[in-house]
Amino acid sequence: MLDLKIQHILTLAELLSKGARYNFVHITTSSLGKSIKKSQQAASKHILELENGGFIDRVMTGRQLSVKITQKGYSELVKLHSILGYSLDSSPSHLVLNGSVISGLGEGAYYMSLNGYTKQFKVKIGYVPFPGTLNIKLNQHQATQVIQQLDDLDNTIIEPFSDGKRTYGWVKCFHVTLNNSIKCELIRLERTHHDNSVIELISKNSLRRTARLKTGSKVTIKIHI
Repeated sequence: MLDLKIQHILTLAELLSKGARYNFVHITTSSLGKSIKKSQQAASKHILELENGGFIDRVMTGRQLSVKITQKGYSELVKLHSILGYSLDSSPSHLVLNGSVISGLGEGAYYMSLNGYTKQFKVKIGYVPFPGTLNIKLNQHQATQVIQQLDDLDNTIIEPFSDGKRTYGWVKCFHVTLNNSIKCELIRLERTHHDNSVIELISKNSLRRTARLKTGSKVTIKIHI
């Protein structure tokens, strides 16, 4: 009995998209191979294996191939759909980061105090942040993954502004929890001297004092999705 592998699932899904659930559809193994990014020979092998396993019916009329998905084949696709749907719906509601507190350059206090930012913070996140940021150093591998994932998450954008002398970039805010207890925001800046391995947190109060942290302290950050 054939054990369905990923290539068989992809082939069945492609046949389903072509209308093979209820009707025999004409296909060529070369076009099928292109659709599933396999060779013509591989596609032909998949068709034969699926037929032998009872997942499709195959009819040859001269040199023309027609196929139809059987109830058994359709049931396997429904089962997979159900599993994927459950798995996606039960995915974690947060991302977890781990890192160490590092000393900043002192720029956070200046930027967090700018009127163009504080007005927007008050309206958009509900408070004016403490003048300063808590800098957390992540490992490089985790940092690369996080930055890619953050781009897909909902965030609050503090718009760029100009004070007549210079322009200040946007700030993206993400709701997070520090050490499972302190709600705060992780911020991404349009302009920063830090590389992707350093993230910055802001809060209404000093996070170093509130969380009793010092340089080198290990911390856990949960980003709420």
